[in-house]
Amino acid sequence: MTRDHLSSEQARARRYYDRFSATYERHRHEGYHQLIDTLEVELAQDYCHGRVLEAGCGTGLILRRLAVGARQAVGIDLSSNMLGWARNRGLAVSQASVDALPFADAHFDAVVSFKVLAHVEPITQALHELARVTRAGGHLVLEFYNRHSLRHLIKRLRPTPHADSALRERDVFTRWDTLDDIRGYLPADVDLVAVHGVRVLTPIPAVHDIPLLRDAFASAERAAAAAPLLRGLGGFLVVVLRKR
Repeated sequence: MTRDHLSSEQARARRYYDRFSATYERHRHEGYHQLIDTLEVELAQDYCHGRVLEAGCGTGLILRRLAVGARQAVGIDLSSNMLGWARNRGLAVSQASVDALPFADAHFDAVVSFKVLAHVEPITQALHELARVTRAGGHLVLEFYNRHSLRHLIKRLRPTPHADSALRERDVFTRWDTLDDIRGYLPADVDLVAVHGVRVLTPIPAVHDIPLLRDAFASAERAAAAAPLLRGLGGFLVVVLRKR
């Protein structure tokens, strides 16, 4: 991929994540971020035994965990700097955009994507591509940002300071969806088979840094993710799709 092939939004996103890569993992091995990654890995790993693609793998934190149970695990990301960290972990990764994947039709048994699709403006094209490279009978486990969530409300009332003071979240495109929005984006050749909510109750990530609250909130989040009446309120909606 060359710069000439990127839209202006993609080029801006790549610059943002290339710069963010230097500090991206500063707080991702503990507390809130570790819990969110673990909950999402647990949702995906039952589908990830064959050939697996992570679309938007970043530095490889989730990909390396899914690779343990997979026959083959590969990742793509827009940011070359993020991918440098993933390659240092020995992961098979390449630079590409989720709306133009460099893989043959039906190549993967499972496709997963976390923390990425909310930042992809051509979402219907991206989902078409993710479904195209998934074999018939295979699954896609995809995360979206939920408009009907405590996380969205708090973001609107009190924007979270960026972990890197030189970066601003508004520098990258972000979309908040409802479940009906997500259904409207889906290609015709996939079926929605499950919906999970992640980060239902956490008001701000910092509560997971407080010893007396950390375990209580972690237990509550696990319970909420499995509760049918609460999953629709998750800050992150994780949908499981099956390719026909």
